[in-house]
Amino acid sequence: MTETAEKAVKCMLAMQRYPWEQGVCAQALYEAGRDDLFIPMAYDAVKRQNADGRLAMLGGGSAVSDPASNGEVCLRAYERTGDETLLNAARRMLGYLKNAAPRTPDGIICHNLKTHHEGFSPFQLWIDGMYMVPPFLACMGKTDWASEQIRGYIRHLYDKESGVFFHIVDCLDGRFVRRKRWATGNGWALMGLVRVIDAARKQGNTCVQEEMTAFLNRLLKAVMRYQMPDGRFHDILDDETSFADGTSAMMAAAAIYRGIYTGCVPRAFEPAAERAYRTVKNKVDAAGFVREVCGCPDFQSEGTSAEAQAAFVMADAWREKLQAPAV
Repeated sequence: MTETAEKAVKCMLAMQRYPWEQGVCAQALYEAGRDDLFIPMAYDAVKRQNADGRLAMLGGGSAVSDPASNGEVCLRAYERTGDETLLNAARRMLGYLKNAAPRTPDGIICHNLKTHHEGFSPFQLWIDGMYMVPPFLACMGKTDWASEQIRGYIRHLYDKESGVFFHIVDCLDGRFVRRKRWATGNGWALMGLVRVIDAARKQGNTCVQEEMTAFLNRLLKAVMRYQMPDGRFHDILDDETSFADGTSAMMAAAAIYRGIYTGCVPRAFEPAAERAYRTVKNKVDAAGFVREVCGCPDFQSEGTSAEAQAAFVMADAWREKLQAPAV
């Protein structure tokens, strides 16, 4: 881990976190090999587990898909410690998704229990969810179910014209809640895909691996058409008046570095990841905040966020693995 990433980690750990933020931050630390940090975060996600099985439910009462982002770290923490409390927590999270989570009419797990947008039903898909649910299903051995969920996101949110995803759709009537080609949303999708592919590869599910690899590279190629010269993206990919965003750039870079390392992304994408990484690394300030990113709490203006910190840590970790000398 580079000195800059260490600084970003310390800052990240000081930030308040909702369920998806706890999940992506813990996942970043797991991927960076920081057992000393991700395991305590997994335990705390269990401490905040709802009776219905949703993990890390501090301040996220309506969240359905976001809590699942904590699932893999609970599983991996169990593998490190042997503590069955962690395994049982992951199984309870899986049980919630299987038995209680609301679904769209065609069976795709909804993002929330209620709508946060007046005039729409709760039966919504947010592209963010492609990172939250399918990777957890896949790491629990449910790669076919994970791929079924991804196909649902593609049916409902994928824009064939541009080759990238829109943000939010109401699946009850097909109206878009947010018909924006949000850069961070597409970053979530890229990172989710590469994790599902990796799980399918490890489990020998060649069909899912090949299908999702083909789509990942198709999406990656489309997203990269919007890349700015410095490696970042506009917050809304096709809106040059929107601010430059480093979160999506780090999400894309993390997916590229990991994809090259695991064999599902061509090496030709590496220069694009390098441009992004070098630019965003220079945006980490003295306190460790990754600056010039899509900011919390509304994620519609520039600011800071836990997910930006996590994405930078992930990109740094996979870049380091990729560039390590062969043993």
